[in-house]
Parts: sequence; structure tokens; C-alpha cells
Amino acid sequence: MKIIFAGTPEFAAFALTALINTNHEIVAVYTQPDRKAGRGQKLTASAVKQLALEHNIAVYQPLHFKSSTEEGLAAQAELKALNADVMVVAAYGLILPQVVLDTPKYGCLNIHGSLLPRWRGAAPIQRAIATGDSKTGVTIMKMAAGLDTGDMMFKTVCPIEATDTSASLHDKLAEQGAQAIMEVLESEEKLQHYLATREIQDEALTVYAHKLSKAEAQIDWAIDAKQIDLNIRAFNPWPVAFIVLDEQNNLRVWHSQVSTSTTKNAKIGEIIAIDKHGVHIACANNSVIILTSLQWPGGKPLNAVQIMQTQKLNIGQIL
Repeated sequence: MKIIFAGTPEFAAFALTALINTNHEIVAVYTQPDRKAGRGQKLTASAVKQLALEHNIAVYQPLHFKSSTEEGLAAQAELKALNADVMVVAAYGLILPQVVLDTPKYGCLNIHGSLLPRWRGAAPIQRAIATGDSKTGVTIMKMAAGLDTGDMMFKTVCPIEATDTSASLHDKLAEQGAQAIMEVLESEEKLQHYLATREIQDEALTVYAHKLSKAEAQIDWAIDAKQIDLNIRAFNPWPVAFIVLDEQNNLRVWHSQVSTSTTKNAKIGEIIAIDKHGVHIACANNSVIILTSLQWPGGKPLNAVQIMQTQKLNIGQIL
């Protein structure tokens, strides 16, 4: 089949790599315009664009597909001229109007990192961890004009382990997404089968995964240690949980674990121990969390032993 692929970050690149290694023809890749990145703020191509260029696949980077502008209409016409059988979309980052969704012969298929209709929206991986879900997965859906509202065609399930961060779960789901789209597009007959048997989402089960903000990554010791640990894992690798040191400096928290011990006499946010396991801090409900990897401004992430050696934190200190 003739496939258009639309995606931007590493999550999408996993799926594109898988499709490149099939007998399908990738007629074009759509990705977000190059963005400034790194300390030098140089224009940087997305992971998907870099992969496409390596394989000599045509790359298109329209700003939008709006019918209200000449640029949008031109982008629509350009896509239509590709005469694709199907368009695969994974973390593309642009809203696709109905005219675009209807352009390929079999429409547009989305690789979404959750078990829809749970966690529609921008941050499904992070919200699943932060909420304490025991499992998540990937849904392949036929795209509709709403936000992740399309009919479901195929699902995979992925357990969320007690040590998973958004980074580790992202990689697991990226691999599952690649496998899932390969299954659906194994042949034109398979695709027709999955389209014919697709399932409408139950709106009553909808949960939205709202976009992450840096502000919500600030640790609040007045909640339970278990929830703090979930948040730290959810916000790794972005925006990264943090403790405010002063008006200009934050202490980043990369990893933690919930202590099996409790405390009754300590104040909320008080450091009650610093040892080879990490920094033990009193939280709500007499619970204790152990911070196992910290990063001071301008430095590198330190493990528990290195934290102890810095002597930058003290027992009895309130964070």
C-alpha cells in the first residue's frame, strides 16, 4: 500500500522505522517544522524528519491544514496529490481537519499511547503513571475530527511496573505502537478487516490526559509519599519533579522510592535521615519517601551515595 506517515518525536520514529522495513511504499512523511533546541538554540529537525531523510523519503512540514488560508488549502492539495491508500499518524502535533482525514483511500489511522477511551489528550503516558494505573497500552484508531475520539481498531496492553518512569514506559509503548500498526497494515485485507470490526468509544469512560505544566512538578510534601513517588516517576524526563531551594534555584528529583517505615514526630517536608539509600523525608499521613537521585543547579544527577558525600543537605532540614 501507499502510506503517508505523519509524526514528530521519537515515539513516532519507532513506528516509521517499522513501516520502512515492510513492502509498503512510504510516499511521504509529514512532520512539525524544525524547532530551536539545545543550548545553542539551533534549528533542529524532528526525529521523524531525520529518519525520513536517511531513507530518502520526501518530507513535508506545513504549518497547518486550515481551509481558511491559502497555505492550508495548498497543504491539502499537496497531500491529496500523493494519492495515498492510508495515512498513519503518531504524535504529529497538528490538528487534521475532516477534509484531510477523508483524503486517503482508507482514511487516517492514529497510534495513541493509552487504552482509549481512557487518557485521551496530550499526556497519556504521564497521567497513567501519576494516577497509579496498573496498566496502559496502545490503541490504533480510525481518526475522527474530535480529540482522540475515533473508532478503535486494535489494542495492545502494557503493565505499568513499580519502577516505570514516563521515559521507560514511553519506550515500551513506542515499541508496542510499532508492532500494532504493523499488525493492522499487514495487508490490505487485514486493514479492511480491522476497519470493518472497529469499535465506537464509550464516552462515559472518557478520561482526559491534560498537558503537563512545569508548575505541577513542584513537590508538595503535604500529600502521601506514594503519590509523590508516582508524580516523580510521571514527570521523568519532563518537566522533572523539583524542590524550590530559593527564588532562583531548584533541586531536581529524578528518582525515589516509598519507604516501608513511618514517622510520627517529624514535620511535613523534614529530612529525617540521609544514608546510602537516599534522603528520607516526612510526608503526609506519617509516610516517608526516599529521594534516590538529585540534581543541583549546574550539576549532574547524583545517586544516593554521592548525595551523602556532598553534605549539602542536613537531617532536620525542612525542604
